[in-house]
Amino acid sequence: MKRIAALLLALVVHALTLAFVVLGGWTIASGSQFVLSWALGALLLGIGWLLRPRLGRLPADAEVLGRSEAFQLYGMADRVADRIGVRRPAKVAVRDLALDTTYTRNGLLRTPVLVVGLPTWLALAPRQRVALLARAYADLPSGEDLFVGGALSTLAEWRGALMGAAPLQVRDEAQTKIASSLGTLDTVGTGYEVAGFLGRVLGRLIGGPLMLVEYGLTRLARSGDARRAERRATRARRILTAAELAEINALLAGGRYVAPMQAAFLRGESVAAIRRSALAPALLTRDGVYTTPPGAELLGSAESDRLDDELLRHYTRAIRGFGLIT
Repeated sequence: MKRIAALLLALVVHALTLAFVVLGGWTIASGSQFVLSWALGALLLGIGWLLRPRLGRLPADAEVLGRSEAFQLYGMADRVADRIGVRRPAKVAVRDLALDTTYTRNGLLRTPVLVVGLPTWLALAPRQRVALLARAYADLPSGEDLFVGGALSTLAEWRGALMGAAPLQVRDEAQTKIASSLGTLDTVGTGYEVAGFLGRVLGRLIGGPLMLVEYGLTRLARSGDARRAERRATRARRILTAAELAEINALLAGGRYVAPMQAAFLRGESVAAIRRSALAPALLTRDGVYTTPPGAELLGSAESDRLDDELLRHYTRAIRGFGLIT
């Protein structure tokens, strides 16, 4: 029942956004000979554009790799995607300082994009790399999640526009300086201040009900968290055991691998030395001590090494900023 209620409430929010677009277009079309119609129609279209659902895009610091320059990475990403049951990524990108790895579908064409955080990737053994990609693929939101999430982002835009307005700090500072130069602390209110005050009052009158809608939709959406978590776990277990999934979740949550790599960089160690140090725990197993980390079905040890060779240039650039990771 809560699931249906969330979908219906999200539908109302999206319908309101669409109404602004339709009304703006109708205003311009029906009164094209009047300047006021064009101005009002443009305003309504602008509001509709501001409130539109966000379709996702690459982070600003992400660098897309060509398939020819990252053949091993694309090949591994394709194999894991096939086993998980999601579309193969059309683009694979890397980020120098991000720790997370994500898989999303961006834009109107819903292009599948895999974004790999290099610090984490550098620290993982082959088996853990497979687990990391499986986890990222399993976290892909459903169409229902995107529909409700889009409505929540629209409501957040409403809240910011209506409730977040405040007097311009630069203007306040200028007014304070003028008052000080005149030798008085009290100045007569201006039309700008009165209009700003009335605008904030109106914004809170309209924004109050919208905040209640946002609160209600957020609560309804969170009621499905357990169902979504189970769906993600079921998808990940197509290639991972429960222990492997728990291991990668704990590793990412703790982030204990970051500090040793930062210290190694400060000591002036190379990328190869940093990777050897990061892989040391993976060499110790119940079966003994390995000279190289054991591979996985979807990524052998030799393949993982070739993958690192492909990314060496990106690793070299990324480690220079490891000190900025918090």
